[in-house]
Amino acid sequence: MDKRYQVFVSSTYADLKDERQSVIQALMEMDCIPAGMELFPATDEEQWQFIKRVIDDCDYYLLIIGGRYGSTTSEGISYTEKEYEYAVERGIKVIALLHDKPDEIPAGKTELSPGLRKKLDAFRDQVSQGRLVRFWNRASDLPGIVALSLQKTIKMFPAIGWVRANTISNETALSELNELRKENAALNKRLGESVINPPLEIERLANLDEGFTAHMTESHRGTITKWTIRLSWRDIFSDIAPYLLKVPTEKRVQELVQLSFRNRGERKGQYQYLVDQDFQTITIQLKALGLINTELEQGSLFWSLTPKGERLMMELRTVRSKKSKSSKLPAA
Repeated sequence: MDKRYQVFVSSTYADLKDERQSVIQALMEMDCIPAGMELFPATDEEQWQFIKRVIDDCDYYLLIIGGRYGSTTSEGISYTEKEYEYAVERGIKVIALLHDKPDEIPAGKTELSPGLRKKLDAFRDQVSQGRLVRFWNRASDLPGIVALSLQKTIKMFPAIGWVRANTISNETALSELNELRKENAALNKRLGESVINPPLEIERLANLDEGFTAHMTESHRGTITKWTIRLSWRDIFSDIAPYLLKVPTEKRVQELVQLSFRNRGERKGQYQYLVDQDFQTITIQLKALGLINTELEQGSLFWSLTPKGERLMMELRTVRSKKSKSSKLPAA
């Protein structure tokens, strides 16, 4: 299927006009759809809601950082950083392009304020954590870097993309048939494995009512805060189980697990994230308990409930009647 990806280009504007033009040109030559709201400053909450909707529609987020931090919001962070934090919160894959030698940028394109310079340095550090970043020196460097980085990101993390409406019907039918074929093959594979390889018995495996201590981080105005939250395995599974009926991707499940810890923890904030190693432990534990399956398809890992997991979900999430056992249902 002829698919195009929408890429949100985020940066300061006045100092990076040439760089943005190079990036946008490269994206268009790759048949991507560039999007960016820096031409329409988010001066109020209504405008910010519009920017969020544009980011929500994008498949990838491309961030260019030069020598300026940019104008700040009422929260004290730049609009570029606010867009970045929202993209991360939404789970959109980020491609970060950082100037390799910020100290050598001409004075007219750098922050003169020590306070804003400090915020820019903190923002660069924040973006560099937990992801591979690319470095550039001139606007002419960017097209090649963008092409290589985006192609690799699309291959490793395929997104939904956009297709022409007149190509959907036949392609959709073929795709659905292919998905049914793969589902049938996967079910047969699982059935065969359950006979050949019985479930692994792990000595002293923690039960559902035992607790798990997770490590959380929060980024706010360039400051990283760390703390722990302890939940039972029963609570974690109860929160995410209904969503697994739709066979979500691993990325979506990670968002659900983070939301579970946010909602049950005492600290409140929208930029709280679960350490990835803890999420991997949760994955392995729920598999060891026989509650979930994971299946790799086209480079993405999908979660689903096992029959045991579905039964437990019903026990945990169904609503019990408050009437006595002797009460009968009304006649139809």
